[in-house]
Amino acid sequence: MKVNEESGDRSWRCPGCNSTLTDEPGDSSCWCGKETQPSRNSILPPHSCGQTCSKPRSTCSHPCTLQCHPGPCPPCTVLSPPEPCYCGKHSQRKNCRDTDYYNGWSCRERCGDFLPCGQHECSQICHPGVCGTCEVPVEVKCYCGRVQKEMQCSKQDDICDSFDLANNSWFEGSFSCESACGRTFDCGVHRCQISCHPQEEISAHCPFSPDVVTHCPCGKTPLKELMEQPRQTCEDHVPHCERICEKKLECGHLCQSLCHTGECDPCTQTMEIDCRCGRVTGETICHEGNVQPPLCFKICQATRNCGRHRCGEHCCPGEKKASQRIAQQKKQRLGPDSLPVEAEHICVAVCGRPLKCGSHFCEQLCHRGACQSCPEAIWEEVSCNCGQTVLHPPQPCGTRQPSCTNQCQRQTACGHPSVDHQCHPDDVSCPPCTYLVQKRCICGKTTFHNKPCHLQEAHCGEQCGQKLSCGLHTCKKLCHRPGECGDAQNGCEQICGKPKLLCNHPCQSVCHGQTPCKESTACQVKMSTSCACGNHKQSFKCLASTSNPTPSRPEIRCDEECERLDRNRRLAAALNIDPASHTNDHIPFSDNTLKLYKQMQSWGDAQESQFRVFAANKDEVRLRYEPMKNQSRQFLHLLAEDFGFESKSEDYDIHRSVLVWKSDKFVSAPTKTLAQCVKIRASQAAEAAAAAAIRPPSPPILETEPFNALVLTEPRFGLTIEEVNTALEPDLTSLQGFSFKVDFLNEEVLIKATVSYSAFLTPAPMEKSLEILKPRIEQTIRREKLAESVLLCHSDANGAISRREVPLRAGTGGWSAVAGRAASKPMSLSSTPAPEEAKPGRKLLLGLKKKRPQQPEAGKVWAALDGDVEC
Repeated sequence: MKVNEESGDRSWRCPGCNSTLTDEPGDSSCWCGKETQPSRNSILPPHSCGQTCSKPRSTCSHPCTLQCHPGPCPPCTVLSPPEPCYCGKHSQRKNCRDTDYYNGWSCRERCGDFLPCGQHECSQICHPGVCGTCEVPVEVKCYCGRVQKEMQCSKQDDICDSFDLANNSWFEGSFSCESACGRTFDCGVHRCQISCHPQEEISAHCPFSPDVVTHCPCGKTPLKELMEQPRQTCEDHVPHCERICEKKLECGHLCQSLCHTGECDPCTQTMEIDCRCGRVTGETICHEGNVQPPLCFKICQATRNCGRHRCGEHCCPGEKKASQRIAQQKKQRLGPDSLPVEAEHICVAVCGRPLKCGSHFCEQLCHRGACQSCPEAIWEEVSCNCGQTVLHPPQPCGTRQPSCTNQCQRQTACGHPSVDHQCHPDDVSCPPCTYLVQKRCICGKTTFHNKPCHLQEAHCGEQCGQKLSCGLHTCKKLCHRPGECGDAQNGCEQICGKPKLLCNHPCQSVCHGQTPCKESTACQVKMSTSCACGNHKQSFKCLASTSNPTPSRPEIRCDEECERLDRNRRLAAALNIDPASHTNDHIPFSDNTLKLYKQMQSWGDAQESQFRVFAANKDEVRLRYEPMKNQSRQFLHLLAEDFGFESKSEDYDIHRSVLVWKSDKFVSAPTKTLAQCVKIRASQAAEAAAAAAIRPPSPPILETEPFNALVLTEPRFGLTIEEVNTALEPDLTSLQGFSFKVDFLNEEVLIKATVSYSAFLTPAPMEKSLEILKPRIEQTIRREKLAESVLLCHSDANGAISRREVPLRAGTGGWSAVAGRAASKPMSLSSTPAPEEAKPGRKLLLGLKKKRPQQPEAGKVWAALDGDVEC
C-alpha cells in the first residue's frame, strides 16, 4: 500500500491489470490458488508457488501441466486416443485441442453395413446412427402365386414357402393379395374361401365331410339323433334342430334365431346406453359391437388448456373429468397448470398471436403464457443509422438495430446545429433543438427573445381582454390564437352579472346579451341575517321574483345563549378578566388523547379532520371506520368522548372496528385542534420549568379536586327524593345552564351538578357557582327542616364522595366567605390528601394560567375569585 503525501489516500497496483485501487486487498493467493500468501522466491515468477498449475480445461479432461502461472492456461497439446469413424473402417489421432469428442467424424467412404433385411448393404456415405430400412426394389409373388409385382424390400410380409399347382413347383411368397384362395378341397367339390395364404402340396380336407360334421349347425344336437341314416358324402344335407342357436355375437349377446347355417342375424335386443358425457341414459336397439353413444344437448363450458378458448362441444366426454380437475385445483389451491388437462380439452387451434419480431405469427398450438421467440432468421445485414456498427447475417428475426457509440449524423429539420448525442434507432427521436431564437406569442402581444427552437408555441400568459359579441363581457381566456375567444363556438357563456331591477342582485343566468334579465324565476343569491348581538346567524336565499317582489325574510331574536354570553362578558368586565387569554389556555382534550396523538400525529390529524366534518354535517348521524389496531381504536374512543360523541367497537379479532354516532349530549366540536393543544401544553410546561428554575424551592402544594356537588348532612328521618326535589327546585333552577341529580347515600343526601360543554366553563368556575348557590340551599333546608347542614363536596362517576369542605365557623357567610375560601383553598383539604405530584390534566382543565394564591386585601373580595366565574 502506498500513501499519497498530499491527500493521504492509500492505494495499490493490481498486478493483473495495472489498475490503481483504493479498496483494501483481501488475502492473496498464488495464481493456481493452492497456496495463500506465497513466499517470495527470486527464481520463480512473482506470486507463483512453483507447483504444477493443474487447472481443469473446459474442452478436454487433461489438466494444465505448466508451472503456476498468471493468465489463462494454454491449449492442450496432448494427443487424443485413436478415434474410429462412424462406420468403423478407419481411425485417427489428433491433438486434444482439435479433437471433437462429442460429434465424431466421417471417413467419406461407402458405409457397406448390412441392412435389417440381411440381404442388402447400406449405400450411404459413412454416417452416424443406424442405417435405416432397406429401400431396394425386389420382384415378389403373393402366397397363392397369382399376383407378381415389384415392391421395396422393407415392405414385404413374412416370406413363406408356397406350392404352385400349375407348375408343380415350390416358390417363396412375400405378401397376400387379399383375394379368395379358390383351391378345391380333397373332395373335389368345395373350394377354399380363405383369403390368399401359403399353399401346401396336398389339398386340404373338406370341412363338410361326414367325419368332420357330426352335429347340427348350432352344435347342440348330434346328427345321429336327427337322421336315421348317416351322411355318406360332403354333399349330403345337414339337418337343423329346433333349438335356439345361442351363438355369441360380436355385441356379447346370444343369437335368438333357431338353429341355422351361415351368419347369424343382426341382434335386435334392447339395451341401456349412456350419452357421451354420461349425463343422460336411454334405451336403444343393440349396437352389435359398434358402440356409438348418443349425444345430449348439454354444451361443455370447460376452459381448454390454452386458457383462451372454451370447449363448446355438445355432450363432451371430458366434461366430468374437467369438473373434477377444477374442484381439486380449488380445494388444494393449485395453479391452472398444476394438474394435467384431459385429452378432450387440449386446444388444437393455431395460436396465431403476433410474435415480438412484428413480422410473423405464432404457428404453435394454442397455449398459455408468452409465445416463444420467432424461429425465422434474416439474411440481411442489420446496421445502425450511421452505418458504422453492423450485425452480419444470419440473425434472429426481429433483431433490432445495434447500439452505436458514434455521434448521430441526422440533420435537424430547422437547420440549426444539432445537440451532440449518440447514434440511435429510428423509433427514438433526436433531442429537441435548443438553439435560442426569437418567437412571438400566439396572441401577438409579446415578443420573446432567447426561446428554444423546439417550442412550437409561446404564450405570454396575459388575459385576452377583447370585447365579446354580447357587448357586455370581455374574453377571460389566457393568451390564445386569433378567433378562439370564449364566444367562438357557442357564444358568450359567462354569467350575466347585470343587477336585477327587483333585488339589485347580479343576474346568475348565462349571458343573454342586451335583452332584459328574466326575473320571473326566484333569485337564488344567498343572503344572511343575524340577531341583535350577532351571536346567531342564518343564511337564506333572496327568492325575489315578479310574482313575489318582497318575499318574507327570517327574523332571528336573541335567546338564552345570547343572554348567557352577554352576562359572561359583563361579568368578565366586572372581574377584569380577558376572555381571549382565558380561552387560549383552555385544553378541551384529555391527557390520554394528547398522549396517543403525539405517537401518531399525521394519522391523528386526519381523524380529527374527519370528526370535524362529521360534527358540521347535520344530516350525518353515524361514522363507521374500517378494522384497525387496538391503539388506533383507543384513540378514536377518546377523541369521540372529547367531542361529545358516543362510540363502540364491533366484531372480533382482526375485523374489530369502531362505530361513532351523535348523541343528545353533543353540542359542537372543540374550538381548538389537537395540534394547538399540544403546543399549549408544551408552552405551559416550558413556563413552569422556567418559573421553577428562578424561584427558590417551596413546599409542594397539594392540589385538590374542585367541588362539583352538594351534600346534605344528618337528613330528616323518612325524607324522600320527591320532597328534596320539590323543596329545592326554585333554588336549583335559578342556576342557569346546570342540571342536578339527587341520590341517597348511607346517611347523607348527594346533590350532584352537571353542565353541558362550554368554552368558558371549567371545573373551578363550577365550584364557585356552587359556592354562590350554597347559602340559598342552606336557608331552604333549615326552613323546611330537611337536614342539619349543607357542604360542598367532590363526587366521582360512581357517586362516591372523595373530598368535602370543612364546616365554617359561625358568623361567616356570603361573598366574604366565598372569597376567603377561594384565597385559602390550598389549606382547606379533606382528610384524604391528594398525590404529592401535581396532575397536569387538572391544571389544563382550569383554562387559565394560575398564580400563587394570595390573601385578599380588605374590600377586594372579588379578586379571590380568580376570574373563573360564570352564571
